[in-house]
Amino acid sequence: MKTFAPSELTLNQDGKIYHLNISSEDVAETVILVGDPDRVKFIGTFFDSVRFETQNREFCTLTGTYKGKELTVMSTGIGTDNIDIVLNELDAVVNIDLKTRTEHAVKKSLDLIRIGTCGALHADIDPGAHIISKYAVGLDGMAHFYEIPYSQDEKDALASFYETVNWNSKLNPPYIKKSDDRLLDVLKEGMEEGITTTANGFYGPQGRAIRVPLSLPDFKEDLRQFKWQGIRATNLEMETSGLYALADALGHNAITVCLVLANRYSNKFEPNYKDKMADLIRLVLDRLTK
Repeated sequence: MKTFAPSELTLNQDGKIYHLNISSEDVAETVILVGDPDRVKFIGTFFDSVRFETQNREFCTLTGTYKGKELTVMSTGIGTDNIDIVLNELDAVVNIDLKTRTEHAVKKSLDLIRIGTCGALHADIDPGAHIISKYAVGLDGMAHFYEIPYSQDEKDALASFYETVNWNSKLNPPYIKKSDDRLLDVLKEGMEEGITTTANGFYGPQGRAIRVPLSLPDFKEDLRQFKWQGIRATNLEMETSGLYALADALGHNAITVCLVLANRYSNKFEPNYKDKMADLIRLVLDRLTK
């Protein structure tokens, strides 16, 4: 049985996983992922009870119950680089004995639900709308460092993406991953079902330029032309492709639901979104506990 070296499976002085500062008993089998640490505490205000809380750097974790179901809420910070940390460490605490540094014979599969924010790529998707990501296009490059399995559907979707977008070779090679079908069915009612593009930055990589000109000024216009299996490219954000890729490779189930804050076509932006985010959080919690 493989043993993981201290430099590879990093633990803190308390024997907990290094960045997240958690052990297996601290995590529920359903985990809600958010970017903002403050949003973890906000979601906790909806809970009936809380049994565990911790924070290290941008990684804040809270475990409690909502309508009798145990849930963990965890902040990831921004970007797939942080998703790389969170997914690997979450998987490690549930599937590796941290004391002996050996894998469990029977693996645990987590349900991972990201509640985030995004920018929409079509004029008919207004700020305040909910988008659920059936597919994610990764522009971040993170998945290429792993042996990630891809279905034939995902491979065909990627070939279509290359053809539609006329991909520029100076950018990272993209990849496409699909959400978990079961979680999609649980959460999707009344939401825009779409293809989410995960960028590796907020400004230039999402087609925004403030003082530095864009090298590909038609980039986001090209993205919005992509469709697959009747689903259109709907939005831009910074985490979902990494979440889907690593969840699939590690045997977990993942889905992303986003609140639209900006429309990149009409240039509308909604800065005062806390009430709308509260409504989305409540909706997701209720559907997870039906």
